[in-house]
Amino acid sequence: MKTAVIYGVSGQDGAFLSKLLLEKKYRVIGVSRNSKSSYFHNLKKLNIFDKIEIIVSSIQDFGNVTQVIGEYEPDEIYNLAGQSSVATSFDLPYETYESISVANLNLLEVIRMLKMPVKLYNAGSGDCFGNTYGEPATEKTSFNPRSPYGVAKAGAFWLVANYREAHGIFACTGIQFNHESFLRPDTFVTRKIVKGALAISRGRSEKLLLGNIAIERDWGWAPEYVKAMWLVLQQDQPDDYIIATGATYSLENFIETVFLELKLDWRKHVRIDPRYMRPTDIQTICANPAKAQSVLQWKAKYDAIDVARMMLKAEIASV
Repeated sequence: MKTAVIYGVSGQDGAFLSKLLLEKKYRVIGVSRNSKSSYFHNLKKLNIFDKIEIIVSSIQDFGNVTQVIGEYEPDEIYNLAGQSSVATSFDLPYETYESISVANLNLLEVIRMLKMPVKLYNAGSGDCFGNTYGEPATEKTSFNPRSPYGVAKAGAFWLVANYREAHGIFACTGIQFNHESFLRPDTFVTRKIVKGALAISRGRSEKLLLGNIAIERDWGWAPEYVKAMWLVLQQDQPDDYIIATGATYSLENFIETVFLELKLDWRKHVRIDPRYMRPTDIQTICANPAKAQSVLQWKAKYDAIDVARMMLKAEIASV
């Protein structure tokens, strides 16, 4: 039986990854800074809360990380922790950088010091690339982040690359583009759209306030992406991979799909509110996941339109 330690186990990806690893007969150690039972609602939604071992610890505390990794001696570590909202990163830049880049450094240093044959997965982000202006980003495309969140993810990426080269650590980054599901919190725009549209269709609301709906992104389905994360660590050699669908849609496309499913005209209900505009934003970003398809034999089945419909279906069922 393999042992996996998941930092950020309570989030969307942590929950889906835990489910996948349990199905593969792993011993799953979930690390969280919060011990309250209500904090693990995603794990409970997937009916796996009582099947994993939850420990309370902070990835930002070097001593805590040393204790956890030394005690459990995992075969694999998945770093999915950190402040995950691009918008929030403008208000909390220090906290964002520390929780992503510095925290990842803690893991790398502990692995180096303990000289353990462990494999590390670092959750990267397509936000590292900034605007690609319609050109699909590859693993060799230069970074040009447009937010504190993107800067933090870029820093974590280069730390992984450096430790892999300098110390021979099996450390990899999955450069994950946007991926959604019914486990996304309401603060993420996709879930906000789904919940808002459903409330309008049921007469509980009339308007949905949003920011820039002209942005274009590569949205995928989160349960598929955790399979790619696992595959990254099953390779013989450590490397970095873009994890994306390869299809780019505008947020307006996503909105239109959700409202059409509810037989509504989104133009009658959606309003642009300057409060939701970011100081700097990525207009268009495209991804080329050819390397993941070739090496990992992984390819996304669902694109943004599918995701919009599946999120709405799940929301209706939950209500």
